[in-house]
Amino acid sequence: MLTPTLRLTLPSRANVQGCPSAKSSPLSRHFAAQESDQDLPKMASAVLGDLSSTSALAAGNLRQAQGKSIGVFTSGGDSQGMNAAVRAVVRMGIHVGFRVYYIHEGYQGMVDGADNIKEATWTSVSGIIQQGGTVIGSARCQDFRERAGRLKAAANLVKLGISNLVVIGGDGSLTGANCFRQEWAGLLEELEKKGEITAEQSKNCSHLNIVGMVGSIDNDFCGTDMTIGCDTALHRIMESVDAITTTAQSHQRTFVMEVMGRHCGYLALVTALACGADWLFIPEWPPEADWEDHMCRRLSELRTAGSRLGIVIMAEGAIDQKGSAITSNRVKEIISTRLGHDTRVTVLGHVQRGGNPSAFDRVLGCRMGAEAVLALLEAKPDTPACVVSLDGNQAVRVNLMECVERTQQVAAAMKKGNFENCVSLRGRSFRNNLEIYKILSHVKPPNNPQQHVFNIGIMNVGAPAAGMNAAVRSAVRTAILNGHQPYAIYEGFEGLAEGRLKKLNWMDVGGWVGSGGAKLGAKRTQPAKLGLPQIASKFKEFNLSALIIIGGFEAYDSVLQLAEARPQYKEFCIPMVVIPCTISNNVPGTEFSLGTDTALNAITDICDRIKQSASGTKRRVFVVETMGGYCGYLATLAGLAGGADAAYIFEERFGMRDLQTDVEHLAKKMVEGVERGLILRNEKCNENYTTDFIYQLYCEEGKGIFSARKNVLGHMQQGGCPSPFDRNLGTKLAAKSVAFLAEKMHNNYKEEGGRVVVECNEEDTACLIGLNRRTVQFSPVTHIKSQTDFQHRLPREQWWLKLRPLLRILAKHESVYEVEGTEASIE
Repeated sequence: MLTPTLRLTLPSRANVQGCPSAKSSPLSRHFAAQESDQDLPKMASAVLGDLSSTSALAAGNLRQAQGKSIGVFTSGGDSQGMNAAVRAVVRMGIHVGFRVYYIHEGYQGMVDGADNIKEATWTSVSGIIQQGGTVIGSARCQDFRERAGRLKAAANLVKLGISNLVVIGGDGSLTGANCFRQEWAGLLEELEKKGEITAEQSKNCSHLNIVGMVGSIDNDFCGTDMTIGCDTALHRIMESVDAITTTAQSHQRTFVMEVMGRHCGYLALVTALACGADWLFIPEWPPEADWEDHMCRRLSELRTAGSRLGIVIMAEGAIDQKGSAITSNRVKEIISTRLGHDTRVTVLGHVQRGGNPSAFDRVLGCRMGAEAVLALLEAKPDTPACVVSLDGNQAVRVNLMECVERTQQVAAAMKKGNFENCVSLRGRSFRNNLEIYKILSHVKPPNNPQQHVFNIGIMNVGAPAAGMNAAVRSAVRTAILNGHQPYAIYEGFEGLAEGRLKKLNWMDVGGWVGSGGAKLGAKRTQPAKLGLPQIASKFKEFNLSALIIIGGFEAYDSVLQLAEARPQYKEFCIPMVVIPCTISNNVPGTEFSLGTDTALNAITDICDRIKQSASGTKRRVFVVETMGGYCGYLATLAGLAGGADAAYIFEERFGMRDLQTDVEHLAKKMVEGVERGLILRNEKCNENYTTDFIYQLYCEEGKGIFSARKNVLGHMQQGGCPSPFDRNLGTKLAAKSVAFLAEKMHNNYKEEGGRVVVECNEEDTACLIGLNRRTVQFSPVTHIKSQTDFQHRLPREQWWLKLRPLLRILAKHESVYEVEGTEASIE
């Protein structure tokens, strides 16, 4: 069970616009009314609430932390994002009044003490958020496994007044920390008897509180959706797969790629799904007894169909049904001998642990680190050890040992050969990924004749965004598997009006999953502008029985227009689904849109380079403009991931006083020794405070203290290969959308004039598919209308606004927060 948690809410700005009440759930799907611009002052008051009581709460928490100390360490294998977590623990800890200590080299440093345990300062964690690995070191420690070692560790901690620990590591490290906590009273009693600590020291550190964060690239810990480092490892793997694909196609080779995952196949599974691999080996899903024949037959059929490459993805812990290991060299030998393919093996190894962390892992580390400090702030002597986990889009706390026991159940199920149970224990996400991979990995569609074959139109509407092609590929192949005919509609509604439609076959979309841009073209023009009668005539001409539109706000608005025109045009009385795909993440009805993750990584990478430039020239501040329309998601999340000093967005009003405060903040920062600054500005945050204005202001006010430069990132944010997250999300959303349409078509067809016609006008047959918390939901577009600010093309409620205070706190600004109770359970 989760304990009530101290939640950050909103930064201390003068006004906030377009935000929900801080008391309301960020996942609420419906609004009581559609507020107008005149209601904004009222909304701001509702969001900020009683500032005096909130500030008093903050002050009380600061007093509560005075005199207490936190020790933070990393243990076990390193993973990207650990430094972001360490930075957040240090800065949030200092913010609420703790003294924070680094414990270098994990448990070994705790046992050895001396210089291995050092007090951290605000500036000591500056510049580490973008670094891979762990700057405070990690080591395996045999000494801590013995009581004598734990006795030394306890003595070292008590002498410095450390009675709170944040451990970042795997399940072994977390279990060791819980064991240490259970022995704590006995260890202190023994130390006091030996005279190694005083009675006062023992009293001041009478109980030990433990909070864990899971740092593991394998994502093998039950109780959290994602572990720190997993997303970055997938980035490293996909970079390698994309690179190998080009050489494999050049020489018609088959590559066997081995990725990490001794006991967990998550990395291999998501990689296979994200690259469209031809065969997959993971320990949770061993192949059937005759897998050699089946694999060779599939690879042979692919080559016959015209494919110039073959990709086999395998986890290092791959096994067969009997539990015997399947090695990459054995797979290579089978393919080479039986098929005569030029086959190569690539073992990625520790390259998967290296490199800069992805934007996702940085934000995850920041959120988990801050939540860990707040958990320690609230901890009582009888509070059980907890682990900070990711539940959908929230950082939550779950019982540490419950998670460890669930993780151990997976190993037990695998040992017994109960692989079905093993997949279930891995969680819903793992199971869904596996099921969709099974569906899409067919070389050719199975002989699955339907009573009726329906035509499904697929188009892109809006600006191009990474993940569009992955969604089209998945939609086409899932439609064919369901016995229906997919039609590609080129150039959106403009192409439809001109009749630019084409039937797509299974192999027509081969290799699309990793392609950026929009192969079908993407236009912003909506049906009402072209004329609904013309659009309706094309629906009838091509006998479209269902429609999938992949795109941003224009795609959502287009389906809304068609749905509202159903009484006048029966051609629009067919099931329709919008798959949100835009870098702006401004589509209502979903928390994440396709393309956003790729754009966020592009911005974060550029910010890293800009910070390097600022560090080289010294005392320089960069003002960077991001895209996003009126939505400040990219600026806020990139600011959090890039360690920005401020991020100006439309949803949070700011004025000259705020700008002057930020200039003063940067001037103080330069004096303290951090000689660089990063300011992000959303492109439409304010029509008067333009990027040029803010840049000139910083130039003028910073004279003699720092210089300023500006960068407008522009359309490079829309380009590039899609990230693993966007490939995976696009594939899953499209597969679920086709299944939804197939059900609606089957339930709503009739015979008319010698042909089969689908006709339905219920609200739930025109939907937007969205990811909310941990579930995929189909929301009728007519219901979402009340949740939409059409003037600014924004949802009226945006969950990420609650991350704004964290951005400001970690940049050493003051902010306010309040207590909010939550509950959840391990799934």
